[in-house]
Amino acid sequence: MRAWHVEAPGPVTGHPLRLHPDDDVPRPGPGELLLRVLACGVCRTDLHVTEGDLPPHRPTPPGVTPGHEVVGEVTALGDDAAGAGFAVGDRAGAAWLRSTDNTCKFCLRGAENLCPASRYTGWDADGGYAEYLTVPAFYAHRLPDGYTDPELAPLLCAGIIGYHALQRAELPPGGRLGLYGFGGSAHLAAQVALARGATVHVLTRGEQAKQLARELGAASVGDAADMPPEPLDAAILFAPVGDLVLPALAALDRGGTLAIAGIHLTDIPPLNYEKHLFQERQLRSVTSNTRADAREFLGFAAGHKLAVTVHPYPLDAADRALQDLKAGRFDGAAVLIP
Repeated sequence: MRAWHVEAPGPVTGHPLRLHPDDDVPRPGPGELLLRVLACGVCRTDLHVTEGDLPPHRPTPPGVTPGHEVVGEVTALGDDAAGAGFAVGDRAGAAWLRSTDNTCKFCLRGAENLCPASRYTGWDADGGYAEYLTVPAFYAHRLPDGYTDPELAPLLCAGIIGYHALQRAELPPGGRLGLYGFGGSAHLAAQVALARGATVHVLTRGEQAKQLARELGAASVGDAADMPPEPLDAAILFAPVGDLVLPALAALDRGGTLAIAGIHLTDIPPLNYEKHLFQERQLRSVTSNTRADAREFLGFAAGHKLAVTVHPYPLDAADRALQDLKAGRFDGAAVLIP
């Protein structure tokens, strides 16, 4: 099979990814499914893995295969995988969270996203920038009807993480939400918030992203460091830019919460307590998601037809898709099609 590997993490313009045309098709281990990849979303986390912003978890050559927004067809089941309810021919999703220990204090209290033994698709184990991959059956996801395979792919991380970030931001009913950055995740989170009656203000770079925000119903659209036209009850920072933490906090009303949705962020400049944190403003991080988060969001997507903006790329153009993502050359999300 064809599969990309991060052979030498570094700037994506330097081609740290290499396409291998003749990798062996993996065999599902105990409790695993083998998926034939139908579509794989291109996530900013893949860029962080490829460029080395996230330290390699699989440094041994040829390096890990990125990709964790995977829509696939079940082609084989490993021993003890049948109990998850999947059969050969089913469509299934593989997401960022690949496994947890299910025994630590975090797993036992329903916060498996904080499990110290958690492992991740496309970072610890080979992901979906390939024609096949394996996924633990109990961490695979049932997918909603009414969407094409490319439309489903971004839901499996961009959608789920945006949903979890909304929870962390504690947006009150009918509240005012600011979204900083408007890519694959933000354009889905905006639709969830709008469906719940929120007023959404978008602050981002790029005219394509701004136009998409207007089309989806944003009340205002401005540049990334602008102040929104009214104080915010909650905000989510999707852009991996630490400098934006300060204007986002300053834009919050009393008691407001800023959630940082990314797995990687550049350094945050010094905060001024009076301007940025006083009056019980909160600053929160977002770490992965639980399977319960995923089920809730995918259930929401089943009941509310989301407009998923996708830009298809052939699998052989994965490196170009990442370059275009870094340069902000598209709105919505890129999706690889084998």
